[in-house]
Amino acid sequence: QVQLVESGGGVVQAGDSLRLSCAASGRTFSTYAMGWFRQPPGKEREFVATISWTGINTYYADSVKGRFTISRDNAKNTVYLQMNSLKYEDTAVYYCATKRKVGTTWNPYLPLEYDYWGQGTQVTVSS
Repeated sequence: QVQLVESGGGVVQAGDSLRLSCAASGRTFSTYAMGWFRQPPGKEREFVATISWTGINTYYADSVKGRFTISRDNAKNTVYLQMNSLKYEDTAVYYCATKRKVGTTWNPYLPLEYDYWGQGTQVTVSS
């Protein structure tokens, strides 16, 4: 079992930056990738970014490419999401998720691909 704790959310103005952190604990040796999803008010959960835990592969939603950067620190079992040039439409609860290392193919954009989820951290961007 893996436990995930997100932090770093807050209230900012459009154009500002935030860095989210997600600390993983438990049976992290089986982690294949870690990613970020978000759920805007009144909308469904959507993909943001994912990074492989053993490599350097990253995936981004079109809406955040060039503005957000996902990174990892394996020694700390932590992933980060650096969010720059924030927009009102970035307002959401941001969730960290991990995928277990099973199989050889997967779709990083699908929430159902992930096995463990954090409680979320609120990001609010004013405009």
